[in-house]
Amino acid sequence: MGKVYLVGAGPGDADLITVKGLKCIQQADVILYDRLINTELLEQAKEDVELIYCGKLPNHHALQQDTINHFLVKHARKGKVVTRLKGGDPFVYGRGGEEAEALAKNCVDFEVVPGITSGIAAPAYAGIPVTHRELGSTFAFVTGHQKEGEEEELRWESLAKGIDTLAIYMGVKNLPYIVDQLTKYGRSFSTPVALIHWGTTHEQKVTTGTLATIAEDAERDEVKNPSMIIVGEVVRFRESISWYEKLLEEQNEQVVAANVN
Repeated sequence: MGKVYLVGAGPGDADLITVKGLKCIQQADVILYDRLINTELLEQAKEDVELIYCGKLPNHHALQQDTINHFLVKHARKGKVVTRLKGGDPFVYGRGGEEAEALAKNCVDFEVVPGITSGIAAPAYAGIPVTHRELGSTFAFVTGHQKEGEEEELRWESLAKGIDTLAIYMGVKNLPYIVDQLTKYGRSFSTPVALIHWGTTHEQKVTTGTLATIAEDAERDEVKNPSMIIVGEVVRFRESISWYEKLLEEQNEQVVAANVN
């Protein structure tokens, strides 16, 4: 019997993977990887590794979840070292819990290797601390959409009134609804909001506004997934401590200067 590693690849910047996660890539006989991982990480794998793409787009899945579970079990039973490489953290909206459950049910040995989730990393790269002693002592991860066919389960009243900072995953499509629910239950229309597209990567783009304006701002800037939505007063810090865009500008200037020389 082989072994399966459920590995969080981090939010996009290849350098943000953990040391243990990188070892799992290097030792794997089989890697099942998702759409949002940085494919530079696959260059660290063995030459004879078997790569299986499991990417998911809205309304289109390369592999269904049951099929992914089946492949994990099948390859492990062949004695293979299997790395399931997932964007962010495997247990934060990554269905890692479902995969671990399937492995346990089939008596397959496995380990979970946590990763840096985009709910923390994307705002950090945008100059937004998700907690701050003065403006944000409570913080919550929120999914921006529910499993198809399910009734609304999010307790928007509690989120609106009881949590300082919200990190909302997969919510761009439902942004007008999210704004409506938060303001319906008392969140001020003046609350700052940031939309962070492809956070931590060279393609990162940030749109800021308030609950009163952010839906229009998103439409104007044509914001699409993958994007994190950060709601809370901590977004105000972006103006003073934004650092990643400056780093990218410096790197671009160095490239231009090198080409000129």
